[in-house]
Amino acid sequence: MHICKGVGRVNRRGDCHVLQRGGCVTAHERALTQPAYVFLPITLSIYLSIPPTQSYDTTILVICCLFLSHYFLSSSSLCLISMAAANAMITCHHHYCAPSSSSTATFFNSTTLKYSLSLTNAAKLKNFNARCSHQPPQHSHFHNQHHHKGKPFSLKHCAISIALAVGIMTGVPTIGVPGDAHAASPVLPDLSVLISGPPIKDPGALLRYALPIDNKAIREVQKPLEDITDSLKIAGVKALDSVERNVRQVSRTLKQGKTLIVSGLAESKKEHGVELLNKLEAGIDELELIVQDRNRDAVAPKQKELLQYVGGVEEDMVDGFPYEVPEEYQNLPLLKGRAAVDMKVKIKDNPNLEECVFHIVLDGYNAPVTAGNFVDLVERHFYDGMEIQRADGFVVQTGDPEGPAEGFIDPSTEKIRTVPLELMVEGEKTPVYGATLEELGLYKAQTKLPFNAFGTMAMARDEFENNSGSSQVFWLLKESELTPSNANILDGRYAVFGYVTENEDYLADLKVGDVIESIQVVSGLDNLVNPSYKIAG
Repeated sequence: MHICKGVGRVNRRGDCHVLQRGGCVTAHERALTQPAYVFLPITLSIYLSIPPTQSYDTTILVICCLFLSHYFLSSSSLCLISMAAANAMITCHHHYCAPSSSSTATFFNSTTLKYSLSLTNAAKLKNFNARCSHQPPQHSHFHNQHHHKGKPFSLKHCAISIALAVGIMTGVPTIGVPGDAHAASPVLPDLSVLISGPPIKDPGALLRYALPIDNKAIREVQKPLEDITDSLKIAGVKALDSVERNVRQVSRTLKQGKTLIVSGLAESKKEHGVELLNKLEAGIDELELIVQDRNRDAVAPKQKELLQYVGGVEEDMVDGFPYEVPEEYQNLPLLKGRAAVDMKVKIKDNPNLEECVFHIVLDGYNAPVTAGNFVDLVERHFYDGMEIQRADGFVVQTGDPEGPAEGFIDPSTEKIRTVPLELMVEGEKTPVYGATLEELGLYKAQTKLPFNAFGTMAMARDEFENNSGSSQVFWLLKESELTPSNANILDGRYAVFGYVTENEDYLADLKVGDVIESIQVVSGLDNLVNPSYKIAG
C-alpha cells in the first residue's frame, strides 16, 4: 500500500498528483521519517539487550544514544550518527576488552546498521566496519582463532570513517549513489536552529515575527508575554508564580522602552499605535491583578488580548509596502499588507460538530502574489460551495473546480491563471520567485513563514512545475516537532501565505466531502491591488 508523500493537487476523482520528488513512498518508508516512533524503540531494544555482564562503559554509550534520539526528535540523522558511533565504539570494546560472545558482540548487527543508514545518502555502506585506535592487551584471550580477531589501529580506516561521518551530516553523496538521484538538502539543519530552542508553533507569534519591522523594544515586550503560555503548563496555582515574573518583566520593559516603541510607529499610524499602547499598559495592570487574585483561568484570555495589542502596535510600525514586486507579476492581484478571512465549513457525519468557522490571517508582506491571488478568488466566491477534496491526516486540501481544469480559469483569457512559487527568506527584503530554496542552493536558509503551526496555509502546485499554483490550497495538520522550521519536506518548497488563528484544531475533524459554505474577507480588503473580480463585475 502506498501513501502519498508531500502535498499535491487533487482532481475530482480524488487522485493525488504528488509534488515531492520521488513520487509515493510505502508506509514502511514513511515510518522511517518519524524518528520519535522508530529510533526510540530501536535504541531502547538495544539497551535492554545488553546483558548484565557487559561493561559500564557499554551501558553508558547506549544510554547516551537513547537520550540523543529522544532529545533531537527532528533530527533523525543525528540519531543515526549517535547509533553508528555507539556501534563503532562498542564493537571495538568487544573486540579488545569484553569476554567473547557471539550473541552480544553483534547486537548492533549489520542488518540493523544497513536499515538505519537507508535514510541517508550512505545507503551503500552496508559493509562498513567499525574501527578504533584501542590497542589490545598482550594477554587478551580475545585473539583466540575460534573467536573474533582484533585488528590493529589503521590511520587509513580512521580517516575513511571520519569522511563517511561528515558525508552523513552534510548530505554529500557517496560513491555508488545512482546516477538519477537528485541533489538532497543537508541531513541536519543549521545547528543554531537545534540549539535555539523548540520551534515556534503559535500562529499568532509566527505572524508577529514575520512582520517587516526591526524594533527591539517591542520585541522585548512581546517575548515574556508569549512565555506565559509555557508558564501555564506548570500544574496548579504554582504556574502563577512563573506568570507573575513574566508580567513583571513585561511591565518593566514596556515602561523602559515605550519611547523607542512610539518612535518606531509609522507617522500615518502613530495615533492608532499610541492608543493600542495605552490599552496594553492598562491590560498589563489588569493581568497583574488577575495573578494576585490567583485566578489561573483568567490568565490565558487576558494574555491573548494583550498579544493582539502587541501585534497591532507592530503592524502600525510598517510604513507602506516595503518593496516592489517584480515587474512580470505586477499586473496580478497583489495583497500589499495583511487581510483576514472567515471560512465557514459544513461538516458531515459528525454529530458533535455541524459547522465551524475558521479565522485565517493572510500575509501579503511575505507572499503578496500568492495571498493576493487567494483574496481575489475569495471575492469571486470561487470556493463557496466547494468540497474538501483531501483530508488524510497530513493535510486538508481544496480548490480543484468542477471540470477538467485543475485551477481557476480566468474569464478574460480563458486559460488557467497561475502564480509563481513565492518564498520570503529570513534576512532578505524581497521574496524569491520561481525556484525552491534547494534549487537555489540555500540549504540552511529559513523562510519567514515556516510550516510550524497546525493550520499553516499554503499553495499547492504540480510536482515539477514551480510556477503552477492556481487555486488549490492546503492546510498542514502535522505537529511541528516532526516538521520543525527548515527541517521538513515542505519548507522552501511550497509558498506559505497564511495561518489559521482561530479554531485551527477543528481542521483535523474535516473529511473529504465536507462543504465550504463560504469564505469572506473580514478585514484588509483595501490592501488588495489589481483585483480582477472588479473587472469581471
